[in-house]
Amino acid sequence: MSDKNHSPDELNAVSREAWDSNARVWDAKMAESGNDFFNVLCWPVMVGMLNLPRGQRILDVACGNGLTSRKLHELGAQVTAFDFSANLVEIARQRTHGSRIDYRVLDATDESALLALGEQNFDSAFSNMALFDMPQIEPLFRALSRLLKPGGVFVFSITHPAFNNPSCNMLVEEWDDGSIQTRYAIKTSKYITPFHSAGLALRNQPKPQLYFHRPLEAYFKAAFTHGFIVDDFAERAFPPEIPQTTPLGWGGNFSELPPVAIFRVRKP
Repeated sequence: MSDKNHSPDELNAVSREAWDSNARVWDAKMAESGNDFFNVLCWPVMVGMLNLPRGQRILDVACGNGLTSRKLHELGAQVTAFDFSANLVEIARQRTHGSRIDYRVLDATDESALLALGEQNFDSAFSNMALFDMPQIEPLFRALSRLLKPGGVFVFSITHPAFNNPSCNMLVEEWDDGSIQTRYAIKTSKYITPFHSAGLALRNQPKPQLYFHRPLEAYFKAAFTHGFIVDDFAERAFPPEIPQTTPLGWGGNFSELPPVAIFRVRKP
């Protein structure tokens, strides 16, 4: 799909339809424990950045099957969680088993719907690996600047735009200089200009979803433009001992190349 021929709303509708179609397969993969990206790269760093005291009100943005919402609740947070996929929200409710999590079907690109959650109603916000599923991030940052209390933080993870965008190819090279040498690398052809592309989060999912690539600069600028400061940042790579799930899948062979970037932005 070309950006020139489709509006952000149309692209968002395509993305929502894909996630509704993929909801059951995605839930079967993530379930109650998550995958290596979540457990090794994202969650340990993100929960540390939150420094979450009990009773804090937190907004879980694009919560998927509710995995992060339940973990945040277990840490003592009061959680409001939303996703634009009604199917994923229904799965999250089914998995929650009576925990007091306020799940909602809500679109992170709909600023007015976000503001209806209540200005200065949240101590923090959280989003795991979702902002690159959104054709626009400005409405979310603009709304969060009003939803968060003074001093509130937004912690979010994304696929690293420089090393894990839809134009990237995974490579392995072998050569002989008296002994056989092997090197794993990434080739990329696009970075600066935002673009979107169809892709597969899981190899067996029913329908490709849309990835919306934007450079790191775009995330920093969205934060700065809407009054946030960036006070923590991490680039996360798999340690060498993590095995590959496929011959050229992410794992320890790519330990020098981070597939994930994590931000903490704070409202002064």
